[in-house]
Amino acid sequence: MLLSLTGATVRFGGRAVLDAVGLEVAEREIVCVLGPSGSGKSTLLRAVAGLQPLDAGRVLLDGRDQAGVPAHRRGVGLMFQDHQLFPQRDVGGNVAFGLRMHGASRAEQQERVRELLDLVGLPGAARRAVAGLSGGEQQRVALARALAPRPRLLMLDEPLGQLDRSLRERLVVELRELFGRLGTTVLAVTHDQGEAFALADRVVVMRDGRIAQSGTPLEVWQRPADAFVARFLGFENVTGATVDSGVALTPWGKVPVPEDTPQGARTLLVRPGGVRLVPADAGLRCRVAARTFRGTHVAVRLQPENAPVLEAACPLRAAPETGAEVGVEFDAAEVVVLDRQ
Repeated sequence: MLLSLTGATVRFGGRAVLDAVGLEVAEREIVCVLGPSGSGKSTLLRAVAGLQPLDAGRVLLDGRDQAGVPAHRRGVGLMFQDHQLFPQRDVGGNVAFGLRMHGASRAEQQERVRELLDLVGLPGAARRAVAGLSGGEQQRVALARALAPRPRLLMLDEPLGQLDRSLRERLVVELRELFGRLGTTVLAVTHDQGEAFALADRVVVMRDGRIAQSGTPLEVWQRPADAFVARFLGFENVTGATVDSGVALTPWGKVPVPEDTPQGARTLLVRPGGVRLVPADAGLRCRVAARTFRGTHVAVRLQPENAPVLEAACPLRAAPETGAEVGVEFDAAEVVVLDRQ
């Protein structure tokens, strides 16, 4: 295992912002750590980089304990959200910075800079001033600088956070292809779930300094570990329920659940795609409170009488108008019991 954290703990003012975290990252794996502000994800990154000392626990790289090893000797690359390029140096000077620190010859620096600028899509840009670069170009230069010393582990802190959405979506695809081609091991932190799910082999969701869930993007998306993870991923239809004889009794009435669901009190997630609209007199009666265009579908907020709001995902041409009265039925295939154990 390239990176291992065991019991990693960091306290600020007596409060554990990183609370006995255990995490492993394999060679060539891309792991994205997700979480709201204050969840501890950036502190985790800084602890691995050697920028934040641990109060307890260990960080191991290639099986070697990094206690007392300064950041510049850990062999990791780190790229921040604001890129932190040196404004007084041109693009080539920025990319070559780590190489100079490692004693590379001028010829080696020039060849590596040329190679990396080609790799990140900025061929021939070595003499350009960083002040004249767009946000996306600065991001590429910062990435080339982080990759230049060939780090064992590349760590990214909100790498695309300052870019506009269309550019982020394009660059995240390019990054995944690039890391796959280079065989780079990556640990990234972000608050953007779309970015994490597009980039990662494995997603780690953090809450209050602890890991709430770890799994492949598909695993985390299809089966959130609990109500917190479900709501963090943007699912609104989460409620307490009582399971009895194959159905869940909820504030929305009876909702079908998987056959092997244990009886008793449970927490239920109904995906928006599982909220089926039917005539108003044929299901749970709701009023359309709002509609939001989402590109591939329309998200419809439904207000039942004396029950929580529901979100439904409707085809673009079939979404009802605001104020319309509709009925709702539930599709068992889109119902997830969050606490089956």
